[in-house]
Amino acid sequence: MVNLVLLGAPGAGKGTQAKMLCEEYRIVHISTGDILRENVKKKTQLGYKAKEYMDRGELVPDGVLIGIIRDRLLKSDTGKGFLLDGYPRTVVQAEALQEILSEINKDLDVVIDIEVPDDELIERLAGRRMCRCGASYHMVFNPPKVNGICDICGDKLYHRDDDTQAAVKTRLAAYYKQTHPLIDYYSKKGLVRPVSGSGGIEDIFQQIKTVINMIME
Repeated sequence: MVNLVLLGAPGAGKGTQAKMLCEEYRIVHISTGDILRENVKKKTQLGYKAKEYMDRGELVPDGVLIGIIRDRLLKSDTGKGFLLDGYPRTVVQAEALQEILSEINKDLDVVIDIEVPDDELIERLAGRRMCRCGASYHMVFNPPKVNGICDICGDKLYHRDDDTQAAVKTRLAAYYKQTHPLIDYYSKKGLVRPVSGSGGIEDIFQQIKTVINMIME
């Protein structure tokens, strides 16, 4: 069992690694983005509230996100371990997470920081193509078999608006301002373990596994 937070700038590969790690260690993948999208799709009360902000291009407030995380961590399946992906994004959220974990008698075991140079991140995201089924491709590193078509469902791929070079630079600036301070916050608690996010997906996965296995010993 392991409880961990996965950090890294946009394009660092958190989503890909999160899925692989959760399968490997049989732990729960908690993604605030996935939870929000699911609630919007199902038109729940939370979905309506979140959609108001998302439609205006605003960030969903801390209070809403904290409530999402509290409810999810209270579910019984987290007793076997969990991976937080996309939360916390700010020190305020990290402090709230600590309070939630204290309430339910859980602790974080490790915070993995996937490090990738900015120029590589920009190249990755500018070439990324998405499918509405959830599949992700890259025009250079992981192209589909048929240009512009998803290998899995056959639907057309699309280029996210926030994956243009200008948008990526804006996202990186926001990351360094809001999220990067978490490295210092968790370093003071002795939880941060940096991992190089450059190279092949499997190589990065093995690096992270080595870190987690050492923590679990």
